Amino acid sequence: MDRRDFVAGGAAAVMAARARAFPFVGQAGTAQRAGLDLNCHRFGVNYTPSRNWWFCWNDWDAGSIARDLDAIARLGADHLRIMLVWPFFQPNPKWVSGAHLDRLDQLLTLMGERKLDALVTVFTGQLSGWYFLPSFNRLSDGFYTTKLMWDAQELFVRELARVMKPHANVIGFDFGNELNTCWQAPTKDGDAWMARMFALMHEVLPDGLHVNGVDHNPWFKEETFSPQALAAARFPVMHCYPWWTGALKYGGAMDPPSVKLLGAMAALIRSYAGDARKPVWAGEFNTCIEALPEKGQAEWLEKAVTAAIEQGVSWFSYWDSHDVDRKFEFNPLEYTLGLLTNDGRVKEQGRVFTQLAETYRGKAVVYPTASLPEPPKDRTIAGTWDWINEWLGWKSRV
Repeated sequence: MDRRDFVAGGAAAVMAARARAFPFVGQAGTAQRAGLDLNCHRFGVNYTPSRNWWFCWNDWDAGSIARDLDAIARLGADHLRIMLVWPFFQPNPKWVSGAHLDRLDQLLTLMGERKLDALVTVFTGQLSGWYFLPSFNRLSDGFYTTKLMWDAQELFVRELARVMKPHANVIGFDFGNELNTCWQAPTKDGDAWMARMFALMHEVLPDGLHVNGVDHNPWFKEETFSPQALAAARFPVMHCYPWWTGALKYGGAMDPPSVKLLGAMAALIRSYAGDARKPVWAGEFNTCIEALPEKGQAEWLEKAVTAAIEQGVSWFSYWDSHDVDRKFEFNPLEYTLGLLTNDGRVKEQGRVFTQLAETYRGKAVVYPTASLPEPPKDRTIAGTWDWINEWLGWKSRV
């Protein structure tokens, strides 16, 4: 879509359009499930609290969070992916913190009041390059295989479900934030654990939509979960970043390997699913190109989402809502990824997000009709990029 075709709209127009597209979001009963149509486009964000990042679970300020949610709703988001920091919530394998469960309950209530749906991550794990490990586990120490870990995981999921179930604006569980970046295992163990965890989550929240939001690696190479098992899920999720996937090795920020990455990864997932009409969720996406200015990020966002819509990507959850406060020590890439600044200013990419959401939300997904190639034969990052570039018809500069 050409930028001149976008129509500027205020917050009231955005909210009205969202209500028309998803009249049942945040309401009870069978109406809730209307917002879980995978064949209609949705637009949301990964929430990053402006005050004290996700350390806010331990320093709770509902007023600040409510202001954040008001700003996010004004952007036109209809859902948020929220991060539970696992060791904050479950300090012991046999005990989950009631105070933190209460704070989750408050957050879900605040979101519901603003007609924002919630995807709740569970085993986080790893977030923005920092590790948050429970006291009873170490990296790759039996996460997928030991009884101690499964019993603790099951307790946590059941306690979370007890809090989440009364909230009609809950989408479901995301297993964690890119589990494979924190706990790795042979794919046979990862796939077996994933099947068991899906079964548990469907038992405790049978009306929920549950996903495993891994990073790009399991789609590009052998790592923890097989791409066939991931692609067989009801709603496979992709995390698409030109910087982290290595797209910039094959072209510039506005070249096809970058701006068409979402569509290319959706095609890759569908090739593993053996289904050209498989719904795919862009659960995280951004450039993570620190040198790209605000206007460049906005241009990339418009081009990337438009190209993804043309390839039938269903839902979009941008990373992230707010810039991270520089008082915290993070990778420099993390500080400027928001649609909003830390003090709430709407950035250029925030305005583009609003226009995209206004234009496409609630519209039927149009799936591509072209036949898909077979999955990559060379299950390496380089081999997968060869497959992507061939699918794009792009002669890389490498």
